[in-house]
Amino acid sequence: MNESIISIRNLTMAYGDNVIQRDLTFDIQRGDIFVIMGGSGCGKSTLLRHMIGLQAPSAGSVLFGSEDFWAASAEEQDRLKRRFGVLFQAGALWSSLTLAENIAFPMEEFTRLPADAIRDIVATKLALVGLAGFEHYYPSEISGGMKKRAALARAMALNPDILFFDEPSAGLDPLSSRRLDELILQLRDSLGATIVLVTHELPSIFAVANNSVFLDAESKTMIATGDPKHLALHGPDGVRSFLSRGEPS
Repeated sequence: MNESIISIRNLTMAYGDNVIQRDLTFDIQRGDIFVIMGGSGCGKSTLLRHMIGLQAPSAGSVLFGSEDFWAASAEEQDRLKRRFGVLFQAGALWSSLTLAENIAFPMEEFTRLPADAIRDIVATKLALVGLAGFEHYYPSEISGGMKKRAALARAMALNPDILFFDEPSAGLDPLSSRRLDELILQLRDSLGATIVLVTHELPSIFAVANNSVFLDAESKTMIATGDPKHLALHGPDGVRSFLSRGEPS
């Protein structure tokens, strides 16, 4: 009954002759919270960039359903990108715009919605992430955790069915990180979104992920895929060692 929403096939990532990862093949099912994990420098964020259309692979395919993103025309790629929402590591909010203006920007650029409809959607998205009433605040006026939630609201502006997060908990205190994990679970359950995230934070991995891929820097390929809780007990030695830094809950 599972449906693959993203399929990676024989993907090789390289900078010139320097191969980062090779022969990556795995599937992400609709409704997954899928984590890309591995040690520092293994290519986690690079893989994310290949998946969201920022960097072309040296070989292989990134499929959305049956559509090969990197074999598609520029127009078809733009259409596929409309299905994405991306939360970058630092949030990437425009400092000169209020939170409302940050979230409204994608709708103003890519839809013909009237101003009052955009205003209502902005209020709804901010409420979803626990920031109701903060429309007129600037990024400099809110905490790091609130900035991450505001950036998440912007990522959801166009109602994407796939959300990509790059180190969403980076720089957050444990309480803010846990609240963000809870929010990710709520979004998956309430919106039916598929979520792909890069993280090295074990509490977050065990709290939210039901599927994963592990990239190994030494062999320069994936060495496991599946539920991190299962891999922590039954995965290859390198994966169990990585995940044994914390206990699955």
